[in-house]
Amino acid sequence: MAEPAGVTSGNGCVRVLTWNVHRSVGPDGRYDPGRVVRLVQAHAPDVVAIQELDTRGLPTAHERTLALLTDAFGPHTVEARTITAADGHYGHAVISRWPLTDAVLHDLSVGKREPRSAIECRAATPGGELRVIAAHLGLGPIERARQAALLSDVACAGDGPTIVLGDFNDWLWRGPVRRALARAFPERTDVRTFPACWPLLPLDRVYGRPIGLIRRARSDPAGRRASDHLPLVVDLELPGLPDHGLPAVPSAVYQTSRQTGIRDQPPRRRG
Repeated sequence: MAEPAGVTSGNGCVRVLTWNVHRSVGPDGRYDPGRVVRLVQAHAPDVVAIQELDTRGLPTAHERTLALLTDAFGPHTVEARTITAADGHYGHAVISRWPLTDAVLHDLSVGKREPRSAIECRAATPGGELRVIAAHLGLGPIERARQAALLSDVACAGDGPTIVLGDFNDWLWRGPVRRALARAFPERTDVRTFPACWPLLPLDRVYGRPIGLIRRARSDPAGRRASDHLPLVVDLELPGLPDHGLPAVPSAVYQTSRQTGIRDQPPRRRG
């Protein structure tokens, strides 16, 4: 059963998807960007944040994940190349069906740890501007706490409907990212996405404001065939969109659809 499409198909919601694609290498050890793109397309997202895009070591003629995604969704892309080498580059990107404006790359690097950055931009959706901030934070707890503080400064500096999304590597109940963003972003997802084979940790999240922006969140277990993370799919309700889309999600912690295998969850409020 296909997932309902985003606002481009008239469902009255903006659909965002964030996914750490693990260099487009699945548990079988194969580099296969095609299966990543096919799964993303199945959810018909309007805005996509992808982490661990890696072209290092690939033959020149090899298909790149980002190129395939832009072919599928359009040319509106902001890319952050955090590592550049002689044989390619590594980083993350935001891709949108609509124009992206005011794009800025914010350096979140800490000391000699792996370089990190946040992408900030605005998507010109039919419901009005959506401010998008995408990041992939580090593994070290001290490093991540400093990055969370920098990310919070960036996120709190702007106005209007805003989402902060990506792979935050923040698995503690009161981890540094949650603490840093909780006051300014009263909604967050809490869907377990890692490891993909048996999801235990909500490493991938979407934080949102104002209250009522996040309408529904779920993961897709099919992602385990393409990455070590599951993709996180989130529907947003912007003030300028007609209210004729998806029904409100019941208050159960999880609802699992036997037909689709999609795990549904309402957004968590601050607390």
